[in-house]
Amino acid sequence: MFILGSASPRRRQLLEQIGCVPDVVRLPDIDESPLTGESPRDYCSRMAVEKVNSIASESLDIVLSADTTVALGRRILGKAENAAEAKDLLQALSGRRHRVLTAVAVKCDSIVRKRLVVSQVRMKRLSEQEIRHYLLTDDWCDKAGAYGIQGSAASFIPWISGSFSAIVGLPLAETTALLQSFGYSIGNN
Repeated sequence: MFILGSASPRRRQLLEQIGCVPDVVRLPDIDESPLTGESPRDYCSRMAVEKVNSIASESLDIVLSADTTVALGRRILGKAENAAEAKDLLQALSGRRHRVLTAVAVKCDSIVRKRLVVSQVRMKRLSEQEIRHYLLTDDWCDKAGAYGIQGSAASFIPWISGSFSAIVGLPLAETTALLQSFGYSIGNN
């Protein structure tokens, strides 16, 4: 059985793009607080592994979990709790380059394999009106850094270097390789 350990509808949609439909979706239940002094890379990788390990599975089940983290320097920008926090995050990113890290972890039995993909993103300088309008869309909800490149915030992003699908939430090339390393046949499920 293939289990997706994620509440993200974006990850489900990305998996469907490669012909991969989970048999079941289970939500990870972990503490997502960064450790004191933890780097964005270490945090993102740890989250993916903790998520995949928190999902109940049986022998030979394949479980996939992922984490997407937005980092401005060493600062981890999480999900905004409200519009005021979202505004603060967008103002911090406005006119700057930042990194979007997505770690994928796949587990079968007790074996866990993971990959971390780091992409660079530049956000244009945002006006107060652009931020105010974006906050009204609620597209910032449940997204690291308070934006989703696949939605209306795409107009804020003139340049990326890296994996578009990883910025959305799941690096498809790396995910395919991890699933295939456990014998999972992509596109035939």
